Amino acid sequence: MLTLYDRVEQPPTMCAQYCISFADVEKARANIEDFIHLTPVLTSSILNQVAGRNLFFKCELFQKTGSFKIRGALNAIRDLIPATSEGKKPKAVVTHSSGNHGQALTYAAKLEGIPAYIVVPKTAPNCKKLAIQAYGASIVYSEQSDESRENVTKRILKETEGIMIHPNQEPTVIAGQGTIALEVLNQVPLVDALVVPVGGGGMVAGIAIAVKALRPSVKVYAAEPLNADDCYQSKLKGELIPNPYSPETIADGVKSSIGLNTWPIIRDLVDDVFTVTEDEIKHATQLVWERMKLLIEPTAGVGVAAVLSPHFQAVSPEVKNICIVLSGGNVDLASLTWVKQAERPAPYQSVCF
Repeated sequence: MLTLYDRVEQPPTMCAQYCISFADVEKARANIEDFIHLTPVLTSSILNQVAGRNLFFKCELFQKTGSFKIRGALNAIRDLIPATSEGKKPKAVVTHSSGNHGQALTYAAKLEGIPAYIVVPKTAPNCKKLAIQAYGASIVYSEQSDESRENVTKRILKETEGIMIHPNQEPTVIAGQGTIALEVLNQVPLVDALVVPVGGGGMVAGIAIAVKALRPSVKVYAAEPLNADDCYQSKLKGELIPNPYSPETIADGVKSSIGLNTWPIIRDLVDDVFTVTEDEIKHATQLVWERMKLLIEPTAGVGVAAVLSPHFQAVSPEVKNICIVLSGGNVDLASLTWVKQAERPAPYQSVCF
């Protein structure tokens, strides 16, 4: 079997302004590989039929803490300790998170005996808030707006004398998320494209750095809700355009806008961005639940919805083997009031349940 490094292609020119390099992703893998799961890649003949392509699902819902976020959080924590003066541990780590990064950072910090303070929007799913508390963090609530979260975070940093670990713009976090690509390129050697949900952009940026360094012919596609389409708008207009207000979307994990560190990588290395409606996200999520028996959260359904969307059908037919990153499985079951029998969009009408 071919290994990752047997298939290295000539990489494109990499901009020196990127916040991480491929070497940082390799370092991250060495930092975290003994502490995370090698998550499986699964397939579904029914979804292949609906998509008209070969789909592979990278199951980060089976990752520790229930999402891919542990990769970046753990890399950040393990990189942080030797960087402090005289090897001393920081007094605390602080972040703001809708849930998954908060859980992951708390878990990673606990492994090193470091207190964690997580600023969480009041509207975050209860299951994620409870999980953060269960891992041992101190939760501090904010309003949903970016301004509120930033102000509360600044206050907690000052009070705790802690160190900020940004959920998607911290370079060590981005590098940690990039380790997903190293695994996928080994697990699916013939992969033609990866489809990745995008919020702040840490995962898709890290994946793009790794993929374009090793296999530049492999496409990297971002997927996001139409209601939170800052990544699409930024790519379309060639400049960073954050969401003008807090988005309303069922995909709570991708409400954040891409930022100053992830934007240059996305601008140069992500091949395209696909947007999907709320109904498309709901139907794709239910399709995975019902046909694959995988309890993904709606954020993970964004990538599935993108591949099944009419817009994606225009993608070159040469892109036959597509890996979708199922980013997490932290579902707030009590909030699933939207689950109902409804008329399915055209791509789903021929699927028998």
